[in-house]
Amino acid sequence: MKKLFCIFTIHFMVFQTLVSCGIYRPVDAKKYPPQPELRVKKNQEEGRGFRLMSGFDGGKGGKFEFANANPLWRASLDVIDFMPLLSVDYGGGIIITDWYGEENTNDEIKITIQFLSNEVRSDALSIKVFKKKCTNLSNCKVIQSQSNIDQELRVAILKRAAKYKASDFEKKNKGREIRVKEFRN
Repeated sequence: MKKLFCIFTIHFMVFQTLVSCGIYRPVDAKKYPPQPELRVKKNQEEGRGFRLMSGFDGGKGGKFEFANANPLWRASLDVIDFMPLLSVDYGGGIIITDWYGEENTNDEIKITIQFLSNEVRSDALSIKVFKKKCTNLSNCKVIQSQSNIDQELRVAILKRAAKYKASDFEKKNKGREIRVKEFRN
């Protein structure tokens, strides 16, 4: 009898711990779609869940599909595609190019683009342009550029991002129209 009481007490304590910590949450079935694919998509959009086997996909490289959804990110990479990239971190929201210059010149530039927001706005980007002037191989001076290159880059990126956003919106609505027509038929 004492053993049965101990087992019951332990089970009750574990249940109370799970309920009080919020691990067990009853869910309203009306808020979640019944199809597993739609539930997975909804959870991914909300940033929930994880995959146990995500690191074991046959030694393939990383998957960077998430960057395609951000028009600012895509536009920035398209605008500076002629420059070699030194560091690209989507999670940190920064792109740093390597030094770039025309052949047979001693002037090079380096661009840093920091994303402050995912929205297509002029204040969503912080762009810094650095110039390096070398008189010989050992005597180089690096300064932050005071020219209008950063403004020109900002305008080019925002124009391209606006086009991407409009294109994505049209694709999304076109798919919705097709589904509505199928539903009506």
